[in-house]
Amino acid sequence: MFKVGDYIVHGRNGVCQVKDITHIDLSGADKDQLYYTLIPVHSENRKIFYPVDSDKVVMRSVISREEAESIVKDMDQIKPMWIENEKSRELRYKEAIGSADCQKLIGVIKALYERNHERMAQGKRITFVDDRYLKEAKKNLFDEFAIALDIREDEVEDYIKSHK
Repeated sequence: MFKVGDYIVHGRNGVCQVKDITHIDLSGADKDQLYYTLIPVHSENRKIFYPVDSDKVVMRSVISREEAESIVKDMDQIKPMWIENEKSRELRYKEAIGSADCQKLIGVIKALYERNHERMAQGKRITFVDDRYLKEAKKNLFDEFAIALDIREDEVEDYIKSHK
């Protein structure tokens, strides 16, 4: 069980801080169930109520500084998640982001950078779907790295470039 104040990763919601662990009085909610009150780091006016004992969404502690440094050091070894089929691509990217796995997020980001580069070479723009998943994967990865490395989110990309 997480404690109040902990930073955690909550599926596609990304990094959240546990603000409370309590019973909630909302219609449809089990009044005897304990819930985490989660605040996403980039949506401080939004609250997520999630059952303490549920496993429907990946929920884990933010990686440590050492884990983040190791991932950055080995980043060149992570393969792009390249998927030709449009429908399969969207599903696989959604699954990868929902897994909250840093290496999968990097695979998505690398594939979408490559795909965008190819499209630009053909005089095309990035697709709406690709742009949405690229932004979501980067946000979730950079938010977690910022917490783990104790830097601002807008410093993460420069950190990665200078430490690979």
